[in-house]
Amino acid sequence: MTLLADVSTRGGPAAPPAPSPAAVSSTAVAPPGEGTANPVNAMSVDVEDYFQVSAFEGHIRREDWARLPCRVEANVDRILALFDAHGIRATFFTLGWVAERYPSMVRRIVAGGHELASHGYAHVRVTALDEPGFRADLTRTKALLEDIGGTQVLGYRAPSYSIGAGNLWALRVLEETGHHYSSSIYPIRHDLYGMPEAPRFCFRPAGCERLLEVPVTTVAFGERKYPCGGGGYFRLFPYAYSRWALRRVNRRDRQPAVFYFHPWEIDPAQPRQRGIGLKTRVRHYLNLRRMEVRLNRLATDFRWSRMDWVFLPEQAEEHDRAA
Repeated sequence: MTLLADVSTRGGPAAPPAPSPAAVSSTAVAPPGEGTANPVNAMSVDVEDYFQVSAFEGHIRREDWARLPCRVEANVDRILALFDAHGIRATFFTLGWVAERYPSMVRRIVAGGHELASHGYAHVRVTALDEPGFRADLTRTKALLEDIGGTQVLGYRAPSYSIGAGNLWALRVLEETGHHYSSSIYPIRHDLYGMPEAPRFCFRPAGCERLLEVPVTTVAFGERKYPCGGGGYFRLFPYAYSRWALRRVNRRDRQPAVFYFHPWEIDPAQPRQRGIGLKTRVRHYLNLRRMEVRLNRLATDFRWSRMDWVFLPEQAEEHDRAA
């Protein structure tokens, strides 16, 4: 498969040009359950507050975060209750900034049988970091989460899916800092992120011996890939589309899906930001009131589990025994 650059040769902050097909490679990996028509899918939550989203970077300064009303803890508790009602165990990709301020929330996540994973410390896109800065961010956040949660952190998701063709060196750094999997590449074309030439399903990047990359799920229709793995698309499109697309991935591709959402997406009462553009306003606030109802339907219509249990069951079992 000639799709991803050999990340062992990449390094530093400079963004190299997109690799040509002849210069790139990766290895597809069949996850446990692949090949069945009703696989267990992976449910994930990106734990960040409403004021920490990338779309608000130009409107809300990081220095002001501590002065804003936080709503993430109450929203995460609602999500934990929803998952508990449906018997779902999920993965919570958590910001270090949030974990520091709400350690008891992090412990409730772990106590509920969910996986604790890293979302970086302060939601800085990987494209804004050089290699030493990224390594420092990974190391700081992993150590912080493990200390608070009392459990090993295996997974990482880049803020705003900010790993792509220009910074594939980041995958090597993830492996070197002890992460076992990443869910940081979105194989679609988007104005803010995306790597449409990347594989749709989990793969081992060239140059990595242990790290697995697990993309958020897309559905193939003709020659195009369309998003169906959650986030704003789940609120934008009718629920029937998401159900059809995920079933198609399960039944036709015989692959587990990866779904994600944010705590602020179930919170229509969150403070509204002024002075933002129409596109940002639509992306952030559209159908917040419908989100929780749709999540309950999703929980009923499909089988769900944690990222590590779906894609790395042997490592997860070893990790659970050690804990």
